[in-house]
Amino acid sequence: MKATKELHDLGQSLWLDNITRELLTTGTLKRYIDRFSVTGLTSNPTIFDQAITHSSAYDEDIRRLVKLGGSDEDLFFELALEDLRKAANLFSSVHERTAGVDGWVSLEVSPLLAHDTKKTVAEARALHRKAGLANLFVKIPGTKEGAPAIEESIFSGVPINVTLLFSRKHYLDAADAYMRGLEHRLAAGLSPDVRSVASLFISRWDKATMEKAPAGLRNKLGIAIGKQAYQAYRDLMVSDRWQRLENQGARPQRLLFASTGTKDPQAPDVLYINALAAPHTVNTMPENTLLAFVDHGRVSTAPASDGGDAQQVLADFARTGIDLDQLAADLQEEGAQSFDASWQHLLNSIESKSRSLKAA
Repeated sequence: MKATKELHDLGQSLWLDNITRELLTTGTLKRYIDRFSVTGLTSNPTIFDQAITHSSAYDEDIRRLVKLGGSDEDLFFELALEDLRKAANLFSSVHERTAGVDGWVSLEVSPLLAHDTKKTVAEARALHRKAGLANLFVKIPGTKEGAPAIEESIFSGVPINVTLLFSRKHYLDAADAYMRGLEHRLAAGLSPDVRSVASLFISRWDKATMEKAPAGLRNKLGIAIGKQAYQAYRDLMVSDRWQRLENQGARPQRLLFASTGTKDPQAPDVLYINALAAPHTVNTMPENTLLAFVDHGRVSTAPASDGGDAQQVLADFARTGIDLDQLAADLQEEGAQSFDASWQHLLNSIESKSRSLKAA
């Protein structure tokens, strides 16, 4: 049995953290679904920047869209939604079979709105309405300003993938925003069945501490953060607050492990997949990590619901002088800045391509 099928049978959803026009047109994504148990897909500005910048597959659509007018941002969302509609269709049977638990694709609001609550809510609603897809998550960063945007978007009935979470506290804040949105829906007489995932970034912890951590702690911090969040997730699912919501028709906001490609060339390339094979969660992995896991991955014992050795590892890191709370805040801000840079590069590339194609 393939390791990916074992992971699926364990109860963890395996999503691909990538999308390109070629993945869709060559049948590669369908092959991953059929052979490797892939049941969803995520995207971000960096992924689309790479896809559009380094491919001619979008040129014909860019030529057509340029003639219709609109901003470079409008043009991008048209290109992105075209890809995501095709991907969403490939996952539609999974979405239906699992009653909406699985089979999702994701599109991020403009990263430039990460610190603007009102505009984030407006764009999330507009993208959801424009896409017209039952299995599309709109991604909103879990920043301080993002929390009320998540709450309001859930209240509006928009499925949300909360992104750029880096710690247990970040996760719990995202879960609180989700539940507040559901509680407001119930108070308004609306169905609480609006789905969400909370995306916790893993590998960036180890990249940030690679030069600071003692050899014995190298590449252990991201996994410990993941285990700690998993404990919080499992505890939340049995809390009185969540049980009240679930008894009225709500479905859990699933914990999603993101940024699970190994950054350290000396570490196993499937390090985070093996270590965080946790039931009732999602792991979204880069394409090369997926293929590596198919080739030589293994499904080990699921993380303990009490966090296992996470607290000990975190205490060991704290003793080295690393301020984990501050690092979580720094990583979230750096992540937002990185998406901003990719977004600007993406729009500049679209503008440049539009000019050259129009001239040709």
